[in-house]
Amino acid sequence: MTTNFGNLVEQWLQPDWSVPGVQAYVSTRAGGFSQPPYDGFNTADHVGDDAQAVQRNRERVKNHFHWRSQPQWMQQVHGINVVEAGSGGASRQADAIVSHFPGVVCALHTADCLPVFFAHHSGSVVALAHAGWRGLAAGVVEASLHKMGVPANEVRVWLGPAIGPSAFEVGEDVRSAFMAQHPQTQRCFVPSLNDRWLCDLYSIARLRLGGLGVTQITGGEHCTYSDPRFYSYRRQAVTGRMLSLIWIDPPHCNP
Repeated sequence: MTTNFGNLVEQWLQPDWSVPGVQAYVSTRAGGFSQPPYDGFNTADHVGDDAQAVQRNRERVKNHFHWRSQPQWMQQVHGINVVEAGSGGASRQADAIVSHFPGVVCALHTADCLPVFFAHHSGSVVALAHAGWRGLAAGVVEASLHKMGVPANEVRVWLGPAIGPSAFEVGEDVRSAFMAQHPQTQRCFVPSLNDRWLCDLYSIARLRLGGLGVTQITGGEHCTYSDPRFYSYRRQAVTGRMLSLIWIDPPHCNP
């Protein structure tokens, strides 16, 4: 177990964007208090991990960033419900969250699904969406952008770590679900064995975002399945979850 949490945060991923006053991170599994098979930095309380270890991991990151309250946790259900962040930390059933409030931390958990980070170029509003294939097909990206209430061409988007196109094998049902709405997503599927397909979630997300008018999209180069730094549900069904975080800094705050 590594005791210097600041060094661990330096190993976390951050968006390659320049947005004033916005903090955003995706954790890795390094460090933390969770034991195998959840080792090590798991903050998800719904996967069977020891509750005390989960709480210690949550408190560790909260104390590091000097947050005044817990993040806005979500009960994720692979849907398209988007909630507005408030001042409390109560968990709500949703798969995306939008915040206009400085100091309110938005959070979600993934282990192969795609975390999508949004920020207005001014830093005035941010959002975070959990985009597994079901949510992506149903429109969680579109719903998140709509909830932000700003022009799409003024929004920066970063695609966090997710299962990559060489590892995400799906059936015809998944391919058909996307192509029924957007035939151009045909190019995001490559034939695999036994009438199955390799699906590129990153390319689908870029197509959907581009269709909305988003022009500045980065990320999409980290595969959770092949990179041992990350949790992967497909690689190991009983496992932890990465933590995605985004918030607007309060004035004169340096986390």
